Amino acid sequence: RDRRCHASPNSAQTESACAGALGIQLAGPAWYFGQRYEKPTIGDALRSAEPEDIRRAGRTMAFAGGLLLAACAGIRAAVILGGI
Repeated sequence: RDRRCHASPNSAQTESACAGALGIQLAGPAWYFGQRYEKPTIGDALRSAEPEDIRRAGRTMAFAGGLLLAACAGIRAAVILGGI
């Protein structure tokens, strides 16, 4: 839903997925060279972001990577052993 709420065409893809998985809001106003710039937010503020969210995001990413690895290994085994 929020994948187009970022100036970069690629950044918001992963940011919006992460914000949704954690139930937090990311992005929003930013400071550059002493000036505040208004930017759209990504995700819903179901709760406040906290430092532990960094670990939660890392664990979520590792779990998703493990699932992908297992799926790829299963497909490879099916191709090699099953002649698919």
